Amino acid sequence: MIRVLVVDDLAVDRRWIAELLGREPFLELFFAGHGAEALAWMAEQEPDVVVTDLMMPELDGLQLVEAIRERFPEIPVILITSQGNEQTAVEALQRGAASYVPKSQMASALLETIRTVADLAFRRRDRARLLRCMCRHSCRFVLANDLAMMRPLIHYLQEHLFYIGLCDATDRTRVGIALQEALANALYHGNLELSSHLREVAEEEYYRLLRQRLHQLPYAKRRIYVSAEFSPQQAVFVIQDEGPGFDPSKLPDPTDPANLEKLTGRGILLMRTFMDEVQFSPKGNQVTMIKRRNCPALIYSDP
Repeated sequence: MIRVLVVDDLAVDRRWIAELLGREPFLELFFAGHGAEALAWMAEQEPDVVVTDLMMPELDGLQLVEAIRERFPEIPVILITSQGNEQTAVEALQRGAASYVPKSQMASALLETIRTVADLAFRRRDRARLLRCMCRHSCRFVLANDLAMMRPLIHYLQEHLFYIGLCDATDRTRVGIALQEALANALYHGNLELSSHLREVAEEEYYRLLRQRLHQLPYAKRRIYVSAEFSPQQAVFVIQDEGPGFDPSKLPDPTDPANLEKLTGRGILLMRTFMDEVQFSPKGNQVTMIKRRNCPALIYSDP
């Protein structure tokens, strides 16, 4: 059974939607006349999907989308759009709405859109519930020198860090930054052998070499190896590149006020600040970063 909350200030439109959807045995329909009424109803019982008009008094559809995203992030919102409010609909999608149905296509598209959005939402919630049962997880990745893979990898690692209960949302972001810096070091300074000093004194040449070495041997064939192990006590991340390595002890101290404006060493400063422990291999082409539990218990919400 899919619980659908329909929000529309016009009684005639509410009756029309009730006629369109009321014969479906897998739907349970509820109605609100505006956004404020919808939020009051949702505070008592949560629907699976919200279908809302955009133009309403007291709290319009755009404001409702924002409020639901803030208070009920797991509940998807479907917009009912009409001619004249296209820009508002685009803004609502940018702010968190899951989908939309033009009013002129309601009869043919509304039911299927509800089915699709609800199915995706159910899968996401079920996965979240499953991951919250996780007590140990390990994984390993082998990456080409592909910038596009860094963001989804970091998000994947952050997600597991969150669900196993190691840290709150703030530290999840900080760990993500540390991972980004470590991966960037492995790619730019490790596999591609690019110097931060070159970027400081000749930025254009730095990026010319970057583009060249992404396709030039031996740099192009090098790989980045990432492993992670999660437990309720800590997460251990190991990132290794195939470059010649470096001696991290020879880096200038980035906490020295004279060096704070320099790029050299900035990434390592962030890694050491946001992680509980950072260790480099003797060769300097592998870093191990450890993040330990920072609180005894966490209140879970959707990441």
